Amino acid sequence: MTNTSAMRFALLFILTGFSIPFSFAQKGEIESQTYEIVKEKSIEFAPANRVFDNVQPVQTDAAKKKVSYEIIDPQINIASPKLTPAVGVSSDEQQRQEQPDVLNNYVKLGGGNYGRFLGEAFVGARPTEDLVFTTQLKHLSAASGPVEGKNSANASTNFKVGGKYIRNTYKVEASLDYDRKNYYFYGYKPQPESYIVNRDSLRQTVNQFGINLGFENTDASVAVDYSVKTGLHTLRDRYNASELDWGTQLMASVPITESFYALLEADAFVSQRVDQFTYNRNLFRVKPTFKYVTELYTVTAGINAVNETDSELDINKTKAFPVLNIDVTPFTGLHVFAGWNGDIVRNTLRSMLSENQWLGPNVLIVNTEKNSEISGGVKGETTSGFNYEGKVAYTQYRNFYNFNNSLADTSKFSILYDNAKTKVLTISGQAGYNFNDLFKTSLKVNFFDYSLGAVEEAWHRPDLTLNWFNALSISKKLFVTTDFYVLRGIKAKNFQSGAVTKLPVIADLNLKIDYLLTRNFSAFVSINNMFGKQYQRYQYYPQQGLNFIGGLSFSF
Repeated sequence: MTNTSAMRFALLFILTGFSIPFSFAQKGEIESQTYEIVKEKSIEFAPANRVFDNVQPVQTDAAKKKVSYEIIDPQINIASPKLTPAVGVSSDEQQRQEQPDVLNNYVKLGGGNYGRFLGEAFVGARPTEDLVFTTQLKHLSAASGPVEGKNSANASTNFKVGGKYIRNTYKVEASLDYDRKNYYFYGYKPQPESYIVNRDSLRQTVNQFGINLGFENTDASVAVDYSVKTGLHTLRDRYNASELDWGTQLMASVPITESFYALLEADAFVSQRVDQFTYNRNLFRVKPTFKYVTELYTVTAGINAVNETDSELDINKTKAFPVLNIDVTPFTGLHVFAGWNGDIVRNTLRSMLSENQWLGPNVLIVNTEKNSEISGGVKGETTSGFNYEGKVAYTQYRNFYNFNNSLADTSKFSILYDNAKTKVLTISGQAGYNFNDLFKTSLKVNFFDYSLGAVEEAWHRPDLTLNWFNALSISKKLFVTTDFYVLRGIKAKNFQSGAVTKLPVIADLNLKIDYLLTRNFSAFVSINNMFGKQYQRYQYYPQQGLNFIGGLSFSF
């Protein structure tokens, strides 16, 4: 596979935010880690002279290179896989790589068992060298599911349009997206054959709309570097719950000397949630830090000050957390790192539904305090394509959240918060290997030990997760990927009966094959849950057994 081929393969993945995800075909099932293949591509602009790397390299020429900075609205993603269906995504970008010219646009159609249907279209345009537009429409649905046919059906529709305008001194990007999910709470108790379940009473529909705008300095000759992003998101469900969320993020850096930098990260989130009550919830964060860089080590130190308010819960408090990160490079390719950090994890109805779509109405949404996280580890890479990372973290939380079946209705989930101190020990390791873009493999293992204060168990949080991903280009026309999952140690409780259940270990294997038929046509097939186990990621919600989806893609 040539470098030019790899560039073409990565084209649509980067422009559209695509990756190679592998998951199960039904809503409410586990979604894999995201594997992005990032290469230069013909339609994208030339890269700016900025360094976006968590480990800041030595700045050999301060006048030409920018200091790195990154701002993240953190989440407690402790073994809580996202629940967005991603099956059926075809790698026709890969299959078109040997063609004489890049075919950027495509249309996909596919179907499978459980009455599954996939329809997708992508169109990109580049009116000028500086301007790119992209539009994508995708629909994925299943007419039936694992419980009583259509009572566990689902459908997801997403529309997104975006654009980028890049000049030598600045970059502007904007996007607009709409997402609609329709599914059913099929985790109800078994009913007598003579009883007909009112399907409409099980239905849930979530509509989300978002608009984002970003402005970024790309002028390497300017000393002050900055980036501003703002986004407005709305959500409304079938239970008359709604959420309006507006967030703005600022990042800036100023070089004091060639090795010493002043950094500023700040964000403001203003939101309103309407449910049984109306909640006005705001969060403001200011994080000034200083970074010192040498050939041997990098030190970042500062403070993270966060203010949060909630009108209905009568919350108005400000807290300060430490920021201390050290990265030592004893020799090229190896990093030894350690850190001491804290923050307030911002929780919203939108973020909670992205983790568990089976939430009932009027759930309590509270931010989580990450009072202290002490971590350390090693990471590195070799010139032969091997990379690795090992990390140990000890974190103390307050209002650490878990999901469990609610007392009033076990087919719906509540959010349980530990208002005492929660301690979590995390041991993680990952390794990957790339061989000339012909073969890629990645293995990640996480172990979690929970010590809770006021809550019995970390309900529905596994104590061990494993994910093994492989991608193989067998020929110029044939591309195969596999994804293997393991989740262990999930516990759940029925608060009506008091019974505690340890859910069986989840082991799942997925396979996807893409084949280039002609210059314009390619075929794909995804086979998911190859072990055929109707396991439960969440109690009373068995997942589909072996399922598949296949189809054709036309590129133009």
